[in-house]
Amino acid sequence: MRTQVAIIGSGPSGLLLGQLLATIGIETVILERSSREHVLGRVRAGVLEQGTVDLLGEAGVADRLHTEGLQHSGISLAFDGRLHRIDLTGLTGGKHVTVYGQTEVTHDLMDKREAAGLVTVYEASNVAPRDFGGASPFVSYHKDGVTHRIDCDFIAGCDGYHGISRGSVPEGALKTFERQYPFGWLGVLAEVPPVDHELIYANHERGFALCSMRSPRRSRYYVQVPADERVEDWPDDRFWDELRRRLPSQTAAAVTTGPSFEKSIAPLRSFVAEPMRFGRLFLVGDAAHIVPPTGAKGLNLAASDVRYLFAGLREFYSHQSEAGLDAYSAKALARVWKAVRFSWWMTTILHRFPETGEFGQRIQEAELDYLVHSKAASTALAENYVGLPY
Repeated sequence: MRTQVAIIGSGPSGLLLGQLLATIGIETVILERSSREHVLGRVRAGVLEQGTVDLLGEAGVADRLHTEGLQHSGISLAFDGRLHRIDLTGLTGGKHVTVYGQTEVTHDLMDKREAAGLVTVYEASNVAPRDFGGASPFVSYHKDGVTHRIDCDFIAGCDGYHGISRGSVPEGALKTFERQYPFGWLGVLAEVPPVDHELIYANHERGFALCSMRSPRRSRYYVQVPADERVEDWPDDRFWDELRRRLPSQTAAAVTTGPSFEKSIAPLRSFVAEPMRFGRLFLVGDAAHIVPPTGAKGLNLAASDVRYLFAGLREFYSHQSEAGLDAYSAKALARVWKAVRFSWWMTTILHRFPETGEFGQRIQEAELDYLVHSKAASTALAENYVGLPY
């Protein structure tokens, strides 16, 4: 088999890249090691920057998003027993974010790809990008006991942090930067109305908490827990009690509880791999970088990588120029590091760090107080939260 661009991974970044390329007639094949059902079963974040929404529109998959997505013009920071609202729209000249689950984005992209008859191979094992340092790269994989080969012009590694793409880069060609955090997020999904119409980020002496949502009837809540915590030790009643302890009393009293239908603990890390291009192999999204979810940047960073790579491939096929592809890594990483900084900062000011003790808690409280009373500081937060320019 031959295609122009072989895409490894059928998460949002791989599907979005494939759909954008399809709009300009560039052929793709997507290889996915898991089943379609498994991919759709992944529970991920759902706060989209306007740039991400626009890119989904360009790909022709934003109809349901515009109908069901929840536009948010602000967020609240909870500390000192009160809520302090950050007016994202007022501070950024009219910008906002949209709450729409990553699972729904994936579903929309999958449906569009299948309707167009484009090729996605699910449950492809032993996927391996090969010869990407030269002019004739290809990808091999196993399916139904048979080894297959896809020749291509370029390979897009959209297969996440644990995928094969980054692991295939020759030793010494890649430099990584990483920060592990000593805690994780225990999250639940429940069919209950959200406690507020916007997200609430809480700093409390017992630890961080986040009140989010997926729809007006489905809530997503998180509490900070030690990195070695076990989800089995957190029955629903314990979770709801702990969440309410970390919220202002009036907000806590308004929390609607109910049985959770998904519960998991996510570790937090900051990770960047440089560069993001190796010959004709390009790393995209989580294959190249991970950010703590505190800044709501993971999916949005993947979308910005796709935007830069799509522009480079479009220029290559329409004008036979490699300038955009040559610039891909530098452009993507410039935006990545700004998002890594913002996510690290949000994590630092909102979470309880065991090693900093009461001094660290007082510093956080002072910074949060300054943040909500300084228009300049609030504007900096708002500009980063809604998404920096491309």
